[in-house]
Amino acid sequence: MRKSFVYLLLLLVAYACNTTKETKQTMENPFFTTYETPFQVPPFDLIQLDHYLPAVEEGIKQQQAEIDAITANTEEPTFDNTILALDKSGELLNNVSTVFYNINSANTNPEMQELAREISPKVTAHKDNVMLNKELFVRVKAIYEKRNDLGLDAEQLRVVEKYYKDFERNGANLDDEAQAKLRELNQELSTLRLKFGENMLAETNVNFKLVIEDEKDLAGLSEGVIAAAADEAKKNEMEGKWVFTLQKPSMIPFLQYAENRDLREKIYRGYFMRCNNDDEFDNKEVFARMIKLRQQKAELLGFKDFAAYIIDKNMAKTPENVYDFLMKLWKPALERSKMELKEMQAIIDREGGNFKLQSWDWWYYAEKLRKEKYKLDEEETKPYFSLDQVTEGVFYVCEKLYGIKFIKRDDVPVYHPEAVAYEAQEADGSHIGVLYMDFHPRDSKRVGAWCTSYRDQAYEGGKKSKYPVASIVCNFTRPSGDTPALLTFDEVITYFHEFGHALHVLFTDGPFQRTAGNVPRDFVELPSQIMENWAAAPEVLKVYAKHYKTGEAIPDELVDKIVRSGHFNQGFATVEYLAASLLDMDWHTKDFDGDVLKFEKESMDNIGLIDEIIPRYRTTYFAHISGGYAAGYYVYIWAGVLDTDAFAAFRESGDLFNPELASRFRTLLAKSGSDEGMNVYRAFRGQEPSTEHLLKKRGLK
Repeated sequence: MRKSFVYLLLLLVAYACNTTKETKQTMENPFFTTYETPFQVPPFDLIQLDHYLPAVEEGIKQQQAEIDAITANTEEPTFDNTILALDKSGELLNNVSTVFYNINSANTNPEMQELAREISPKVTAHKDNVMLNKELFVRVKAIYEKRNDLGLDAEQLRVVEKYYKDFERNGANLDDEAQAKLRELNQELSTLRLKFGENMLAETNVNFKLVIEDEKDLAGLSEGVIAAAADEAKKNEMEGKWVFTLQKPSMIPFLQYAENRDLREKIYRGYFMRCNNDDEFDNKEVFARMIKLRQQKAELLGFKDFAAYIIDKNMAKTPENVYDFLMKLWKPALERSKMELKEMQAIIDREGGNFKLQSWDWWYYAEKLRKEKYKLDEEETKPYFSLDQVTEGVFYVCEKLYGIKFIKRDDVPVYHPEAVAYEAQEADGSHIGVLYMDFHPRDSKRVGAWCTSYRDQAYEGGKKSKYPVASIVCNFTRPSGDTPALLTFDEVITYFHEFGHALHVLFTDGPFQRTAGNVPRDFVELPSQIMENWAAAPEVLKVYAKHYKTGEAIPDELVDKIVRSGHFNQGFATVEYLAASLLDMDWHTKDFDGDVLKFEKESMDNIGLIDEIIPRYRTTYFAHISGGYAAGYYVYIWAGVLDTDAFAAFRESGDLFNPELASRFRTLLAKSGSDEGMNVYRAFRGQEPSTEHLLKKRGLK
C-alpha cells in the first residue's frame, strides 16, 4: 500500500511540474498571446527560434480541432457552419507560418534552415489532412452542388466555388491509394523546395567571391563601386583588397564597366554556373527529381502535365495559349537582339578587339552603345536616385493617385535592424496598414526582390477586424562611406514594382480570407508593373529625382536621355526573359530523360536562342520555378499587356493622376479576388486589353 501511495504521489508531482513547465512555456511564447505591439504587428523583438516549432504544432492542433468540429456537426451543411467556419480556421498556424517563412527568406541562419526542414513536412502533412478530409469534403461538396439555391450573394458564391475547386485540385476525389501517393509526393516536394533554396543561398551569398588585389584590375569602375567592394573586403577580413559578389548591386556594375575581360568572364561564370558545379550545392538532381514528382502529381490529379494543372486556374487557361502568346513576342524580340549584337560587335571591331562578343561581354558593350547612341551613362543618373529620394517619389505617386500617406514608425518592432516600418494612412489619418521595407543585401537574405505579408486583412461580423501588415524585401546598392545608397534606374523600377504589390496587400478589402486579394498568378503582377510606368514618367521624374549633394532636380536633358533610351537593349531584356519563360514551360510540358543540362540546351536550341544571350535564369538557379512560379514565369509579360494597357488609359485621359481612373484602379486592387481576373480588369478599363501598348513600350513594333 505504502509503495503504491508513494508512486502515485511521485506521478502527481511529476504531472504538476510538467504542467507548470508547459504553462510557463505557453506564457513565454509570444505566438500564444495577443500581440501587445502597435497595430498588433508580430513582436519580432520577443520571438526566439525555439518559439516556432511549439507554436506550429499547437497551430496544427488547433486547426485540426476546428476541422473536427465542422465534420462532427450533425446539422445540415450550411454556408456558415461549413464554408465560413473553414475560412476562419487556422489563425494561429497562419500567424506562425507567415512569420517563420518570411524570416527564413529575409534573415535566415543555419539553425533556422534546419528548423525549416523539420517544420515544412509537418505543415505539408497537415494541409493534406485538411484537403483530403473526406467528411469535410462531403460537406463542402453538398453546399457547392446546391449553391445556386441557397440565396448566397456573389462573394459567398465565389468563396464556395473556390473552396470546392481547392479540394478537387488537391485530390479530394481520389481513392485512398491515390491519396496516399499524393501525400508522399507533396512531402518530398516540400523538402526538395527547401533544399533548392538553401543551395542557391549558399552559392550566391557565400561560396563565390571575386577577390581583387591589383588596383589595375579595377580600371573602368566608378569610385562608388570600388568603395563598395572595399567595404565588402573589410567585412570579409580582407582589408586592402576589393571583393565583388554575385549580388546584382556588386556584379552588374562590374560586368558593365570593368575593363578586364577575363575578370568579367570569371564573375559571370560564377553567376550562371550557380548550383551546377557537381558539389554539395548542386541542384541538378534536386530539380530533376522535382520535375518527375510534379509530372506524377499532375497525372494523378487528371492532367496531362504539370503546366496544364497550374495554368488551368490562370487567365491563360491552357499551356497552348501561353506558348502561342510567348512565341508571338519571341520572333520580333529575337530579331531586335540580333540587331543589338551587330551594333556591339561593330564597336569591338572598331576598337581592334580580336574576338567575337560573348555573353559576359554583353553588359560592357551595351553600356558603350548606350553612351554612343543616347549619350547616357548610368553613373550620370545615379546621383539623382538616392534611396531616400526614390522613397519620396514612391510616396508622392501614392498620395497623388490615392490620397494616402506613409508615416515612419520607430515604435514598431522590426525583424532586422535594417528594416524600417511605416504606417499607411488615408488622407483623413485613418489607418490602412503597416509596411516594412528592407533594402540591402546580406548573407542571411535570399537574392532578388519580393513583397509579402505578415498579416492579411480580415473581417469579423461584417466589419474589418484586422488590417494588413506588408513587407518589401530588396537587394539594392548599399550606402558607402559618406555616400548614401544610390540606385541604378533598374533598381528604381524594382522599388516601384514591389511597392505596387504592397499597395495590393494594403488595399485588399473582402470578407473572406480565401478570396480577398486572391487572384490568378498571371494577374498578380498587374498591380506591381503598372507602378513602373509612373517611375519612368518625365513629369514624375522631375519631382523625385534630385541630386543627393545639391538637391537640384534632374535636368531636362537627362530626363530626355532616359526617355529616349527607353527602348535601349530591349531585344536583350525581352529575349533573356522569354527564353526563361519558355524553358519553364518546356520543363513542365515536355518529356524529360533525366539529363538536366541536355534538356536545357535542347529547349534553347529549339527556339533559336543565340549563344551570346543566356536565359535570365538557368535551371539550377531558377528560384521562381522551384516554388510558386512553376509553369508560371510567363506571367510577368502576360501582366505586361495588362499594365501597359491600363497605364495607357491614364495617358489617354491627359492626366497621369486622373482621380476617376485612380479610384477605379484602387477598386480593382481592393476587390481583385471577388471575380475572375479578366472580368475585374474589364470593369476597370471598359474594354479588352490590347497588346499594342506592350509592343510599343518595348520597341518591338
